[in-house]
Amino acid sequence: MELSEIRGQIDSVDQELLKLFLQRMELAEHVATAKNEQGLPISNRAREREILARVTAEAGDKERYAHQLFTTLFHLSCARQAELLSAPTQVTAQVRASLAAGAEVFPQTGLVACQGMEGANSQAACDRLLPRGTIVYVKSFEAVVSAVESGLCRFGVLPIENSSNGSVRVVYDLLQRRRLSIVRSTRLCIRHELLGLPGAKADELTEIYSHPQAIGQCGHFLESLSGVRVIPCDNTATAAKLVAERKDPHVAALSSHACAELYGLSVLNGDVQDSDNNYTRFICITKEPAIYAGADRISLIIACENKSGALYDILSKPAALGVNMTKLESCPVTGRNFEFIFFIELEASVKDPVVLPMLEEIERSCQSFHFLGNYSEV
Repeated sequence: MELSEIRGQIDSVDQELLKLFLQRMELAEHVATAKNEQGLPISNRAREREILARVTAEAGDKERYAHQLFTTLFHLSCARQAELLSAPTQVTAQVRASLAAGAEVFPQTGLVACQGMEGANSQAACDRLLPRGTIVYVKSFEAVVSAVESGLCRFGVLPIENSSNGSVRVVYDLLQRRRLSIVRSTRLCIRHELLGLPGAKADELTEIYSHPQAIGQCGHFLESLSGVRVIPCDNTATAAKLVAERKDPHVAALSSHACAELYGLSVLNGDVQDSDNNYTRFICITKEPAIYAGADRISLIIACENKSGALYDILSKPAALGVNMTKLESCPVTGRNFEFIFFIELEASVKDPVVLPMLEEIERSCQSFHFLGNYSEV
């Protein structure tokens, strides 16, 4: 049989498949109406397993492909039913309130809480996120959250992940426990340098100060040193200021070039970080949720049952709708054996008609579900 003839037959089969698919989706809409009237859940795992057992038994050596095809059909059917379901979920109310609180233009002013001091990377992130904002410096990430929760500051800025050193788990933990919303994010290129007093020599150092994240991002350089104590501190700007105040030529800091200029220090070594492709992502948080124009990133924290297929069932919902997942990270639940929560990020907007029903369906499938926000990155 010629290839062109085979392709012609495939086209005919595809046409028939499309007709049957549309017919099946129409029947799913009738099912949604019946379930809505009777107050039944969208997903019926018992019936799905029954259908999968039948089709895989009839598919012979192609049973795995049949299994995948019908699993995808179930997800698409559930997604369509979720669009038609009238019973709102918690995420629906949160999204509607967030859209009502948002605006076409993101605010450029306001009090913003920032961990650290002048010259810190968080300060640079604040300047990018709120160009005319007034920064209130605090000592810890938790203090940033408390300043926002108490109403002292409208906004807070926190680092959430680094391209070299991974997620800032303490920030994710705060987001989970304290129920704040993400309204914007930004990504900064981070460049660490070894700073010391003018005239100091790198081979005569005995102590180096910096933030734990910066220390982790300069691991190879630090491992090459001998007889040098590496001491963590609140942030890289604090480290630079400490060196300037100590006035000891044997003490240095891993900090930024901006801090060298700010505190009158010299660059002893400008090539200390493990990777030149070193970026830190910062988020802007608020007490009251809001979604502004141009939002195209969604962050979630979820927990699902500890059983086979539970996580797949959740992740397959955005996949079936063509929604790209840019982050999936697990974190063990403190005090519970082999139980995890998951941090998820999606490239999507709640203004897309399929996205909110998808989030509702994910919420219904989870033991716990926390919608952190829908926002843009600048």
